[in-house]
Amino acid sequence: MHTQSGTFERLVQIMNELREGCPWDRKQTIHTLRQMTLEETYELTDAITETDWQGIKEELGDLMLHLLFYSKIGAEQGQFTLDDVINGICEKLIARHPHIYGDVQVTDAEDVKRNWEQIKLKEGKKSVLAGVPKGLPALIKAMRLQEKAKQVGFEWETKEQVWEKVKEEEGELHEAIADADPKKIEEEYGDLLFSLVNFARFLQVDAENALEVTNKKFIHRFTRMEAHAASKGKQLAELTLGEMDAIWNEIKHQKD
Repeated sequence: MHTQSGTFERLVQIMNELREGCPWDRKQTIHTLRQMTLEETYELTDAITETDWQGIKEELGDLMLHLLFYSKIGAEQGQFTLDDVINGICEKLIARHPHIYGDVQVTDAEDVKRNWEQIKLKEGKKSVLAGVPKGLPALIKAMRLQEKAKQVGFEWETKEQVWEKVKEEEGELHEAIADADPKKIEEEYGDLLFSLVNFARFLQVDAENALEVTNKKFIHRFTRMEAHAASKGKQLAELTLGEMDAIWNEIKHQKD
């Protein structure tokens, strides 16, 4: 049985051995690893959405290997060491939790978040929005931008106010559609999505995860519809829209 530190040291040693002895591992760079890291991250989020604890455990291991890989390459390039990475996050956590490691008083998690944003500004960030990565998927980015803005008080007071904003944006979209202005339609559609993400936050719903759950539900029902048609010796393209709709509604009311 390995101790926690012992298991981590074991993984570090294996990473070192692979980097030295395996042709594939030896040729990897931070750029060749980038896409694979994204895939591993999405595999982890898939497992989280499914509440698949075995999958979460496996994907965490895969992602941890990638973190060690980048640290190994960073050390080879003379940029930083694994200790630098770990000590860096330790120092950041201590600096950003003065209510634990200092004398700052907080009452709830929202106080903690507000303190974080003020600390980040003192660290040199020019905007509270600066910490939101440019490459985030748009739906997640919208949620993070709204959460950041909230920390300086730029926030609606009630979910009812937010829903009124959703309806306002819906009306503006319909106006753009009536004007047949493609650019304006796109802009107003984006505004509507942004306001719906905001409403999701007020409902304490993760908009990205909610949409992914719906995606998975659609895939499950659509493939069952395909299987139903195949059992009758047909493909979906051979059915009328009415026939497909009838099958869809039947499947929808069945227990998944």
